[in-house]
Amino acid sequence: MNSININCDVGEGINNEELLMPHIQYCNIACGGHIGDNSTMEKVVVLAKKFNVKIGAHPSYPDKENFGRKSIQIDEESLIESVRSQVESLIKIIANHGCLLYHIKPHGALYNDISRDRGRATIFLKAIEDYKENIKLFVPFNSEIETLAIEKGFSILYEAFADRNYNTDLSLVSRNNSNALLTKPAAVIKHTHEMVVTQKVTTISGEKVPIKADTYCVHSDTKNAEEIVKKLNQLSNKMS
Repeated sequence: MNSININCDVGEGINNEELLMPHIQYCNIACGGHIGDNSTMEKVVVLAKKFNVKIGAHPSYPDKENFGRKSIQIDEESLIESVRSQVESLIKIIANHGCLLYHIKPHGALYNDISRDRGRATIFLKAIEDYKENIKLFVPFNSEIETLAIEKGFSILYEAFADRNYNTDLSLVSRNNSNALLTKPAAVIKHTHEMVVTQKVTTISGEKVPIKADTYCVHSDTKNAEEIVKKLNQLSNKMS
C-alpha cells in the first residue's frame, strides 16, 4: 500500500512551521513573490534541516498585494526574471546551511495558470531550465505543465491537494467558493485516503475522476493544519 508523503507551503506568515515540520516530508518555501524575505526563508530552512524535511522553492507571480492568488498580466521576460530571482534568493540561503534545493512548486495563480495554459507553462519552464538536472518539479496530474515538463526532460513529482476540493476537470475549486477548502481533519483523511487507495478523487459534482499523486499538499494556513498533518501521518503509518 502506498504511503502518504505530505508537503506544506510554508514561510507565509502563519509561523506554525515548527509544529508542522515533524510530520511532513517536503516544504515549499515562499521566496518573495507573494510573501517572504531573507529572514523568513532562513527561519524555515533551519527548521527543515533540523527535521530532515526536503526543501523546495515556492515561486509565484510577483504580486504581494493579492498573495499571488490572482492571474496577472506580465510579459515573458519579467516573469522569467522574477521566478529566477525568487528561486536564487532561496538557493543562496540553503547553501549557507549546507543544504540543497530538492524541488520547485509554483504558487497560487501561477500554479493554476501553467496547469492549463501551455504558453505560460513554456515560459515557466524557461525560467527554471537552469535547475532541471538537479530538482524535481511538482505538477498536477493531467495538466499542461505535466505534459510539457516530461517532453522537456524535467523530473516531476505528481501533487494532489489533501485540503482542497476538485472540479471534474481536476482544477481546484476557487477559493471564492465556500466549498473550496477542507478544514475538518476527518474530511481531509477521507478525501486523501480515497486518492491514495483508488487513484481517484470525488469531485464536488460527485463524480469520481482518475488522479495520480506522489505527494499531498496541506496548506499551512488551513484551519487545523497541524492536526491534519498528524492524522495523515498516522494514516500513512497504518497503510505502509
